[in-house]
Amino acid sequence: MRNRAVLAALTFALCVPHAQASSAFRCASKLVSLHDSTAEVQAKCGEPTSRALTGYRELVDEYGFGHEVQIEEWTYGPSNGMYHFLRFEGNRLSNIDSERG
Repeated sequence: MRNRAVLAALTFALCVPHAQASSAFRCASKLVSLHDSTAEVQAKCGEPTSRALTGYRELVDEYGFGHEVQIEEWTYGPSNGMYHFLRFEGNRLSNIDSERG
């Protein structure tokens, strides 16, 4: 009986849509990568479907100095059923996630 419960849980986990992280995002014939600026991404991909300011984060540089940067999330899609979520920290692309809608 326990094996059936584990099998059912694993089957459910595999069937539920989930986000997938990536280090690059293709929009049309252009490619954007982690650490690209917001200006570079917008020039290559155009205006996102939506933008959201999600907060601020304290970053410490290699010299130990801290500074606060803005965190923003851009959404592109749906494109062939996929949504792409781009996270920017301090106007630099820090994370790319994709999810089937």
